[in-house]
Amino acid sequence: MNTSEEKKLSIICLSGDFDKVLAAFTLATGAAAVNYEVNLFFTFWGLNVLKQKKQRAFLGNTFLAKMFNFLMGGLKNLPLSRLNFMGISPILMTIMMKKNNVATLPELIQAAIDLEVNLYVCDMSMNILGMTKKDYIPEVKEVLGVAKFLEYSKDGETLFI
Repeated sequence: MNTSEEKKLSIICLSGDFDKVLAAFTLATGAAAVNYEVNLFFTFWGLNVLKQKKQRAFLGNTFLAKMFNFLMGGLKNLPLSRLNFMGISPILMTIMMKKNNVATLPELIQAAIDLEVNLYVCDMSMNILGMTKKDYIPEVKEVLGVAKFLEYSKDGETLFI
């Protein structure tokens, strides 16, 4: 069991929805700021957040993978989980966040990197999408499977977003 000095939060990021990714990075940076070890594990739709290419791009090693990755879009195309209004809602949400001095998603991602949050990519999901580690931002610490992530998450809190 962890002592009070060894706090750990692990978050499984399945969703590629703007608001859910925002919540994951808000929790991650908040925890890291108060000295938690933080692990973010990106799988399936969540992988979209960490792609090097922020816009739509034909990535992958097969025709289907390229089409699927193009349709997913990248960080700049994350939909809001509700009331997306053809993609305008994440833009409006970002404007409201800036107006209220709340960190935007790109700022939270950079803060997570600066706070040394561990960013992990799911090996199985990455392979299904025909991607390689070089398709993701260089701050991705490791490509790993569920068993390794569970090992890293042991004795801490785990959330699924």
